[in-house]
Amino acid sequence: MNGQNGQTDVLEPHEWRHKTIVAGVEWKNPVGTASGTFQLDACGDYYDVSQLGVICTKGVSPVPWEGNPAPRTAESPAGMVNAVGLQNPGVDHYLVDELPRLKKLGATVVTNVAGHSDEDYAQVVEKLADSSADMLEINVSCPNVSHGGMSVGTDPKALHRLIANLRAMTDKPMIVKLSPNVTDIVEIAHAAVDAGVDALSLINTLVGMRFDIETGKPIIANRTGGVSGPAIFPIGLGFVWRVRQALPTIPIIGIGGIDSGEKALEYLYAGANAVEVGAASLIDPTAPVRVARELDDLLDSRPDLAAKLANGQTW
Repeated sequence: MNGQNGQTDVLEPHEWRHKTIVAGVEWKNPVGTASGTFQLDACGDYYDVSQLGVICTKGVSPVPWEGNPAPRTAESPAGMVNAVGLQNPGVDHYLVDELPRLKKLGATVVTNVAGHSDEDYAQVVEKLADSSADMLEINVSCPNVSHGGMSVGTDPKALHRLIANLRAMTDKPMIVKLSPNVTDIVEIAHAAVDAGVDALSLINTLVGMRFDIETGKPIIANRTGGVSGPAIFPIGLGFVWRVRQALPTIPIIGIGGIDSGEKALEYLYAGANAVEVGAASLIDPTAPVRVARELDDLLDSRPDLAAKLANGQTW
């Protein structure tokens, strides 16, 4: 239902009509938050977090991480560049604070797992293995010290080794979040699936930067950062389509530039089972719920697609 000026009132109660299933987990609608763009104490003031398909939390590390030095963000045409550096209070704090609060509110939770080495990932997954998290999302775009400082998500052999090790540690549905900063994302996706992951999410941010033309220096202290926002929408869409063509049955969560129900729908037509809203939340904290409401309306007139999603299938 729309409020003043035709805008969706995300605070109104809503009965979701179109669900999806990802790796055996039912989402009440096909829209979730993208990791790094949701924080309970901030977003929980704007909408009922239980209304979303899932809440994907910020990356959780084995110990508290301070993140990168400031400045961490810079605007760019139709998007932004960020190098926050996965700042978080660590897995122990997450297990006694944010996760229990989210579950008490009725949210379906995807916990994003971050690490700088294979051992980091293993420590976090071991502690989350018997937690109340519904799914785990492994962020393989972090610089990895056991992989020469390169992201483990850029090397299919290193990724296969990591995921096979983590797979043996938990029965929870496991998602791998793929980086677009690779030569062949299909090869990387195959490696993850062969190692036993239950689903894929893509894409993470692209590498980019901005310069201060008065000083001639990069605006971001880290020099480069991740590009997100509407500018990457067609890129994310293309990556999802390519992976879907190569892997017709693996569940896929589409991410990148989604700020409307129409854009979410395009990801579903590209082969995604669900989507996550990220950068749009930094402009409008209610964006994930608004997108979900818009998509729910759009699926009313697309019964074939809605039926496939409800059965864990894709277009």
